[in-house]
Amino acid sequence: MMKKADLKIFLDEKVIEYNRPTFLDADPIQIPHSYTLKEDIEISAFLTATIAWGNRKSIITNAKKMMELLDNSPYDFILNHKKADLARFDNFVHRTFNSEDLKFFIISLKNIYLKHGGLEAIFKKNSINNSMQPAISEFKNVFFEIPHPKRTTKHISDPMRGSAAKRINMFLRWMVRDAFTGVDFGIWQSIPTAYLSCPLDVHSGNVARKLNLLKRKQNDAKALAELDKNLRKMDANDPAKYDFALFGLGVFEKF
Repeated sequence: MMKKADLKIFLDEKVIEYNRPTFLDADPIQIPHSYTLKEDIEISAFLTATIAWGNRKSIITNAKKMMELLDNSPYDFILNHKKADLARFDNFVHRTFNSEDLKFFIISLKNIYLKHGGLEAIFKKNSINNSMQPAISEFKNVFFEIPHPKRTTKHISDPMRGSAAKRINMFLRWMVRDAFTGVDFGIWQSIPTAYLSCPLDVHSGNVARKLNLLKRKQNDAKALAELDKNLRKMDANDPAKYDFALFGLGVFEKF
């Protein structure tokens, strides 16, 4: 068993090892790196994060497909599309996320930019108690405030209903953490990195348990809270940076 001080040194070194531009080569975060406009970055990141489960190669392939269908200018398409333009998405599918889901996401994002001041504004408004989890829950309410297919609601997680909300926590890490190493974007400066949570999935969960940062067996909201607490002891200002260490150890080193 590693001592706490040694564990911090070990994980800090792993963050440095993986939080570098070569990380983009095999990671879905490469998709929003194709853009320079803030809204294009955040929309492409949000849609990519939404389908970020399963094989990373197929996530990247399908995210690129989504961007092509959005004419590689997601913000412009979302703001200016007409109903007839949505037919082009008819054959899109990534696992259980299908064309009906994607069409609704486009309609909902239009509502968010026209009526709510965009994605960042919603998350900023609802971040409380040094946590983004209440904001994610409220975001889901806003996202589905307009008429929607019932099946689509499963594609946005709700931490207040017990979900670890891995994909949205990952999206928030991309947007909020600084761009210093060329991986994350740091374009949402209204939200402190201290509020972020490390995205909890199979890989990061397994590594966290081996390192004694997590005891709970399920990867749910309670496990996320437990992991959060332990990561904040190591870096209260930037706990989500340890995503690089846990993910890198799990995926690349089969730790």
